[in-house]
Amino acid sequence: MGTVFSIDVRSGVSVAALDDVIAWLHWVDSTFSTYQPGSVVSRLSRGELTPDECPPEVREVLALVREASAKTDGYFTEAPHGILDPTGIVKGWAIERASDLLAAAGSSAHSVNGGGDVQLVGTVGPARPWRVGIAHPLRPRRLVAVVTAEDAAVATSGTAERGRHIVDPHRGAPPEGLASITVVGRRLAWVDAAATAAFAMGPERGLAWAEAQADLEALAVTTSGRTRQTSGFARWGTLT
Repeated sequence: MGTVFSIDVRSGVSVAALDDVIAWLHWVDSTFSTYQPGSVVSRLSRGELTPDECPPEVREVLALVREASAKTDGYFTEAPHGILDPTGIVKGWAIERASDLLAAAGSSAHSVNGGGDVQLVGTVGPARPWRVGIAHPLRPRRLVAVVTAEDAAVATSGTAERGRHIVDPHRGAPPEGLASITVVGRRLAWVDAAATAAFAMGPERGLAWAEAQADLEALAVTTSGRTRQTSGFARWGTLT
């Protein structure tokens, strides 16, 4: 998945449970990588495998991609660059599943963070919700906002780390006017896909679409540095 993961567990789980989570993330990376020619997804993309010959998790992700595409008017797609590439949802889905593994092992309070996309469960401590800093896309080492939440998911799509890599699939070109968009909701697979789709829509359509989703809120930073947010974002986040 090409990023760094961190796991913060505030209630007791065994070392074996943590090892299972780490093994899961490595399995996801080797299975879904679009950079490894021998990965399942690479072989599926080349037509060397059919979906029925893939592990059930691959079919599950492809079904989630189709669902996200329908919910976003096609702004989230399985082939944003003309070839199969479900990575826009894989990281969030893998983190969400890692969080579920920890919960099944007995954890009632933890965060799983992959490159800034986070699934939160419980609280840091009594009356202490988790605090997630949102990096400013135009000002290195600065935060644009802090999200304060429990049992929530936070994902950001933007240009700061990988440049203009997100494409508006309807135009075949990167959107104009957005430096980043952060989406907050409950489950990271959907929140991650929503952040990618909202960014691909651009600032006006992306924020309007997020505003219409009952389960999401969003904060956008335009290329001029202006911040804009959905009407309910203030329940989750505070601008710095």
